[in-house]
Amino acid sequence: MSNRRGFLQNILASAGVFASARVLSAQEMDMSHGMEGMKLKRKPGNKEYDRAGGPPVLVETPDVPDLPYRMDGNVKEFHLVAEPVKQEIVPGRVVDLWGYNGSAPGPTIQVTRGDRVRIIVDNHLPEATSMHWHGFDIPNDMDGAPGSSQDPIAPGGRFVYEFTLNQEGTYFYHSHMAMQEMVGMIGAFIMHPKEAYKPRVDKDFMIIMQEYAVLPNINVPNSMNMEFNWLTFNGKSGPANTPLIVRHGDRVRIRLINLGMDHHPIHVHGHQFVVTGTEGGRQPESTWGPGNTVLVGVAQARDVEFVANNPGDWMLHCHLPHHMMNQMSSMVGPMSRRNGMAAGLDMERGMGMLRQGSATSEENGPSLGRGLGVGSTAEQTMSNSPLKAGGPMQQQNMPGMKQEGMQMGKPDISKDANSVPGFPQDAFMEGPMMAMDKMVDKPENFGLRTGWSGFMAGMMTFVRVLPPDKYDQIVELRKKHEGNKPMEMDMPGTEHLHE
Repeated sequence: MSNRRGFLQNILASAGVFASARVLSAQEMDMSHGMEGMKLKRKPGNKEYDRAGGPPVLVETPDVPDLPYRMDGNVKEFHLVAEPVKQEIVPGRVVDLWGYNGSAPGPTIQVTRGDRVRIIVDNHLPEATSMHWHGFDIPNDMDGAPGSSQDPIAPGGRFVYEFTLNQEGTYFYHSHMAMQEMVGMIGAFIMHPKEAYKPRVDKDFMIIMQEYAVLPNINVPNSMNMEFNWLTFNGKSGPANTPLIVRHGDRVRIRLINLGMDHHPIHVHGHQFVVTGTEGGRQPESTWGPGNTVLVGVAQARDVEFVANNPGDWMLHCHLPHHMMNQMSSMVGPMSRRNGMAAGLDMERGMGMLRQGSATSEENGPSLGRGLGVGSTAEQTMSNSPLKAGGPMQQQNMPGMKQEGMQMGKPDISKDANSVPGFPQDAFMEGPMMAMDKMVDKPENFGLRTGWSGFMAGMMTFVRVLPPDKYDQIVELRKKHEGNKPMEMDMPGTEHLHE
């Protein structure tokens, strides 16, 4: 009898594993709501919950879709299309990138350890490409390294990859053509364990970091540039990112992937976390140590976990100062607001023939070129600041940027501010960064302080740790939004969201 019972238990366990694989299928469930269905019921103080195995929760990649698949026998078949993508990184700022399936970064792939997968890659780019599976332990002819393991995929061509995955963790796919990587060609590839890790998490998020150098008045990134003025989480720059929404008391995992030219020290406010994984998989628990900032190097991944025990709206951001700005400009300081600074207003001074002062005096600024007061006068007015009446900022916000919905508050400065060397340094005052709460309105933002968006830019988003009632209300509003229903903010019990 005991042998029979054990045999039945093995069958049930196998069925559970099979179910955990099936539950990831986009054909069988709505991926955007899958986490709720896969999560065990949590009861306060329930020790069985913490010890329980069961299938892991699905990963959420805010602002990036999941890639569906179909079953062909026992093989999960995915289809990726490398193609040009128009990506709106903040409201009104559309850039021309290259990505996959209409998205940059490409859609997130989620599988379970032991799965056999087939990935059909079509090249709709005007040049050859390749597909590398970063960190995968797979046969050499499936590695996707052009010239060594396969021929590049020609324009209009196709390559079919197929392999069995016996790994777990945060991995990614990307073009192995270097400059194609710099214009968006990457996506997350999550390999779930068959049973959730202990302690199991309630929420699991994915963030991919990318950076672009987009010069004024054009929409194509300069992939050769080493200075970047648009820094993104999942293809969006703050304040356009969708915050991470969690319940107070949830255990949270955040997966971080970096594929760019810079390393990123990612910092979370209000909590201490442990690093539980890298691009090589799960870390031994003996290596875990408390921290609140993790350095994610180029081509690396880091998984951090923490208990969201501190309620509030907490910033999550790269701590490199230049990575917390949008469309950075070097036009700062008094020169950007002062009238009357000569800048080669005629041919003589454009050629260095001074009429007054010395060559190093303040009234003789640099010239943009020589000419009859035409090419040189472009540098005469240089203000992009709201501190000067009639400056360009009061007539336009930024190239390609919509004015509707901007909240241009008056900066709080001292009367002698212009006499202080180095003033201004605040991007909110000097640059195009200003509040745009209405322009980035979405369910996940409800309840944030008025004007919050004026101080969020670049690689910045929120981890919102909410009490259960507020969390449930935002989930309900999200469902209405996804169903194209009006978001009724005056519904009973949502008064606090106007605060």
